[in-house]
Amino acid sequence: MDIDTTPQLVSNVYSKIKENIIKYRNVIGRPLTLTEKILSGHLYEIPDKIITGGKDYVFLKPDRVALQDVTGQMVMLQFMQAGLKQSALPTTVHCDHLIRAEVQGDVDMKVSLDENSEVFKFLQSAAAKHGCGFWKPGAGIIHQVVLENYAFPGGLMIGTDSHTPNAGGLGMIAVGVGGLDAAETMAGLPWELLYPKKIGVKLTGELNGWTAPKDIILKVAEELTVSGGTNSIVEYFGPGTKSISCTGKATITNMGAEIGATCSIFPYDERMETYLKYTNREKIAELANQNKELLVADPEIESNPELFFDKVIEINLSTLEPHIVGPHTPDLARTISKLGDDVKSNDYIDPISVALIGSCTNSSYEDMSRVASIAKQAKEKGIKSKIPLLITPGSEQIRGTIERDGQMDSLKKLVQLF
Repeated sequence: MDIDTTPQLVSNVYSKIKENIIKYRNVIGRPLTLTEKILSGHLYEIPDKIITGGKDYVFLKPDRVALQDVTGQMVMLQFMQAGLKQSALPTTVHCDHLIRAEVQGDVDMKVSLDENSEVFKFLQSAAAKHGCGFWKPGAGIIHQVVLENYAFPGGLMIGTDSHTPNAGGLGMIAVGVGGLDAAETMAGLPWELLYPKKIGVKLTGELNGWTAPKDIILKVAEELTVSGGTNSIVEYFGPGTKSISCTGKATITNMGAEIGATCSIFPYDERMETYLKYTNREKIAELANQNKELLVADPEIESNPELFFDKVIEINLSTLEPHIVGPHTPDLARTISKLGDDVKSNDYIDPISVALIGSCTNSSYEDMSRVASIAKQAKEKGIKSKIPLLITPGSEQIRGTIERDGQMDSLKKLVQLF
């Protein structure tokens, strides 16, 4: 098993961040954004000049590496060429991408295990040999498993999947990388990165009614388009962040990949503390509370964000309506209230053939509970489902929890009506 995210590891990370922030603050001579605090905290060496986003390259030392079962195969083979007995960094392998979702859980799992048994056996044995954690098929989607077990505020993680930034919902800079980057880092080499630009998204007001966290990132996608976040870290700030749950924040940072962002991040708050405690990481929450000044932007940032970010977007959550995007591109956004007219004017296909609640983006307990509530109301009103509904909980922990709390029963009853 790998070196887990223990309180000692997190404590060491915070000590290093604190030390580096003091040094970098002397160089830059101004307040720091949260992005700058975490990145400077993980620099191999503090430069003697201000680092320019989109121009300068830096060498960083991540705290963790996460591999999925498709890209992870080549990463492990590349790492073996280093001739090391163990990975230099805590590393986990997650078997999720090769699990099909066609019929239902038990049936699909048997087929997937048979089709990919050689891959899974290789990854399990390679992980055991080199001191890496191994999450077997059926444990859950890599990003949800990482959020539940390994992500922590202020950390730096790289992963061989474009939606690795999901961990930003727990205040972590988490970046999707190519396999060779991961292999080199596992071998102890520094991770080289083009220092990102900074995009600030100020959130005011509170989510209400039918509006969900994913509507925030859909609005941001409309503003920035599919390439507007390229070589940039999107940092959310402002009083509105406190109205969003930790898993809701993760949905937002996960989907930042759709605008080309390096990653996205939220400041540490009580919602993250609650999530850490509910996922049995009370000691991590205590450490985060003791080091909160490292895990939020300096106070001056919020009052004058234009001075510290390359671009600033402001969204009033109290007036934000539910959004929908597509087809064909994630930045073709409009409010749901305008969808009907849009379908007619653009001659889009009108009938809905299937519905899905799940994926690595919308599969948390919160997401499942929302849909289960609607399913329960539909059954009480005698409404029958006209199309298939596919349900994919993000992890085995979530599946077990919604089974225990009754949401799964409500969802199954709605599907049975079809």
